[in-house]
Amino acid sequence: MTGRTPTLTQAAREFGRHLSPWLLGLALVAAVSARLIVGDWHITDAAVPLVLAVTFPFAEWLIHVVVLHWRPRSVAGLSIDPVLSRKHREHHVNPRDVRLVFIPLQSLIGALVSALVIALLLFPRTGLGLTFLVLVLAIGVGYEWTHYLVHTDYKPKSSVYRFIWRNHRLHHFKNDRYWFAVTTPGTADRVLRTYPDPGAIPTSSGLINR
Repeated sequence: MTGRTPTLTQAAREFGRHLSPWLLGLALVAAVSARLIVGDWHITDAAVPLVLAVTFPFAEWLIHVVVLHWRPRSVAGLSIDPVLSRKHREHHVNPRDVRLVFIPLQSLIGALVSALVIALLLFPRTGLGLTFLVLVLAIGVGYEWTHYLVHTDYKPKSSVYRFIWRNHRLHHFKNDRYWFAVTTPGTADRVLRTYPDPGAIPTSSGLINR
């Protein structure tokens, strides 16, 4: 992997050289500023992080399985192969290439616009929508950082990170049909039965010589 990072400081320096963390970070700062300016705090704002904490592991699982692991197919003579899926296949071919770890720019811009539209149009209060936007962007920053760090040579120190690190490494280097959690501790994998005993399943054929 380009830019191997044995320490957290080195990892952070390399992380800061890439565009998507900056775009997400700037969007997060703007969203936090807007939320503070708008004010209008209600008890319902506290429900947003609770709902996201419950739903995000399953959303992450669904996106990973349905979108990132999408296989090219033809519908009515039209080939459907989203850029996220193409880039993710490249990422699996070379999981140590740091350039393939981050969300592709065009996909990230689409996600940011979509999150903004949802926040402003689908919530009953602007403040509540901005609370949602702040938390989604914070999750996005956390996703990029965690996914990046797992693909470096930084060794896990905390038990939580060690657990996340092991799950995603199993997905890449054991069998890519299982362990779809990236930044969460395998909750959705356990519920949806994609969290097997590693010793009970074969290594994916494409991973044997990696």
